[in-house]
Amino acid sequence: MNIYVSNISFSLTEGDLQEAFAEFGEVSSVKIITDKFTGKSKGFGFVEMDNDNEASNAIDQLNGAELGGRELQVKKALPKKEGTGGGGYSSGGSGGGGNRYGSDRGGDRRGGYDSKRNNRY
Repeated sequence: MNIYVSNISFSLTEGDLQEAFAEFGEVSSVKIITDKFTGKSKGFGFVEMDNDNEASNAIDQLNGAELGGRELQVKKALPKKEGTGGGGYSSGGSGGGGNRYGSDRGGDRRGGYDSKRNNRY
């Protein structure tokens, strides 16, 4: 089971998190998410445990528990959705429509009407 852990103290290491979860069973992996530019913790991460019963027990016992001076928020991780990725620039055309002269063809430059100002350009 993949477990989502948030509100992780910025001073905690992956080893610290593994140690806390290992009290409830075998931990397959631990990953604290870090900022790609600074390398500093973002305060959340994932713990993977092969045994679902042990993982459920860890979630129940560690959710709200204090570790490193902060109360952990622990829950079963939701599966990653297909087709989702980082943000960024979308090349799809979502704009369009006219120019300031009231025509989207650009050839008619006689003027348009500005309804907010109630006057012509």
